[in-house]
Amino acid sequence: MIAFEKSAGAVLFRQSNGETKYLLLHYIGGHWDFPKGHIEKGESEMAAMKREIAEETGIGQLAIATAFRSSVRYFYCAKDKEKESRKKDGRSLNVFKKVVYYLAETNESAVRISAEHAGYEWLAYDDALARITFRDGKRILKKARHFRELVAKNKI
Repeated sequence: MIAFEKSAGAVLFRQSNGETKYLLLHYIGGHWDFPKGHIEKGESEMAAMKREIAEETGIGQLAIATAFRSSVRYFYCAKDKEKESRKKDGRSLNVFKKVVYYLAETNESAVRISAEHAGYEWLAYDDALARITFRDGKRILKKARHFRELVAKNKI
């Protein structure tokens, strides 16, 4: 049996001394990615994205570029703590996941990470691109940067 799950997150950025910095979270599992999390029953993608950013980073002030929406899909098999939790709840260990990303800007620089993270960094584009663990995350960052360039040139 395969479970389908949907999450929402954001490519979160801020301006620092004239440079754009992107927020990446270091997940306990070892990978680096954007803040994101499960969409709860009855919750919209946008509401889930805002809630997850607040829960995972403590950041509440966001300017969301609603015209940017991009998603990734992947399959994984739960392991470690997630595996035990899913077994206990009678849920499938095999998961097909869709994650929808928005683009959001903040003026806040302080981050208060949740227990599911080992750390965080605000990084310039090239450093963020190098740090992101998965190919899909790199693709989302490239798309977000391209979108921002088009907006800056009044092409969108």
